[in-house]
Amino acid sequence: MKILIAMSGGVDSSVAAGLLCRDGNECIGATMKLYHNEDAGIPRAHTCCSLDDVEDARSVCYKLGMPYYVFNFSDDFGEKIIDKFVRSYESGLTPNPCIDCNRYMKFDKLYERAKILGCDHIATGHYARITQENGLYQLRKAYDETKDQSYVLYDMTQERLSRTLFPLGELRKTEARELARQSDFINADKPDSQDICFVPDGDYAKIIELRTGKKAEPGNFVDKNGNVLGRHNGIIRYTIGQHRGLGLSLAQKYFVCEIRPQDNTVVLGASEDLFHRGVKVRDMHWIAGSAPEKTFRCKAKLRYRHPEQSVSVTVLDNGEVRLLFDEPQRAPTPGQYAVLYDGDIVLGGGVIAGTFDEDTKEAGV
Repeated sequence: MKILIAMSGGVDSSVAAGLLCRDGNECIGATMKLYHNEDAGIPRAHTCCSLDDVEDARSVCYKLGMPYYVFNFSDDFGEKIIDKFVRSYESGLTPNPCIDCNRYMKFDKLYERAKILGCDHIATGHYARITQENGLYQLRKAYDETKDQSYVLYDMTQERLSRTLFPLGELRKTEARELARQSDFINADKPDSQDICFVPDGDYAKIIELRTGKKAEPGNFVDKNGNVLGRHNGIIRYTIGQHRGLGLSLAQKYFVCEIRPQDNTVVLGASEDLFHRGVKVRDMHWIAGSAPEKTFRCKAKLRYRHPEQSVSVTVLDNGEVRLLFDEPQRAPTPGQYAVLYDGDIVLGGGVIAGTFDEDTKEAGV
């Protein structure tokens, strides 16, 4: 096979490339340049970590005898990923740009380049697996559940799964690092990236203000009854469940329970106010092309590191989905993603639109 391999400069994509080359495939390495220094608040004159990543990827490709390209997708990334990230926070949502990046950049753009280069497949260093059964492709969890990344891949389609390879799906992370050491890769002991790539210091608000050119507008903290508890520094600085960094000196411990962009208000409450049994999901994507049934049981994750929880699923006539968990879940967060699992198979997922509680008898999303 002729394969275009997404090379991040990290150990995982390097080992993926090594495994595919070892199996006799014709491999081409590609790194995507996704943002400029200024987009991440890094002075133009400074060396950005992404430059080091390019050199690490180039070194691995040279050692493996692979052609190597750097593709500049920074304009598309700015429009489809960074700007959406900004709009989400301004709308009181908490986005996951890594999922959007997989959808619009790692796959859409790489498939386009793969076709130009005459490649049959693309490959990445994600920890996930692809199988086929009864004529359908299935996305499955990785064997190493501590590194499993199937959550961020939930919107893969049948066509994409048919043309994608995840060589690390049956490896543990420790095994991948050992293979990198055996291959004498320059990045064998390179630490895993922890932050969103264009927010290297974790300061989301700084990036949003940099991108929009305006300061976030202060507003009121209120309790559930509308009583003013203090002033906040802009809704972009808060997310559901947060209790640190509120800047309030109050006898009671408060948590962010709701963000209201329409009146620039942040609603605070007690810890128990964060728990809900029902979650409303929009923009639902089913990997098989449709839901298994109108109503069914499975497990769901409400964030990447969230343990799976048992849930009853109802698919509404308009395609939206209602999840009723067996146990109340803490801080389901609008803008994040709910991903559904049947054992180790990913059924699909969608965007969390809101919450409800069983005693409201709410019928719609």
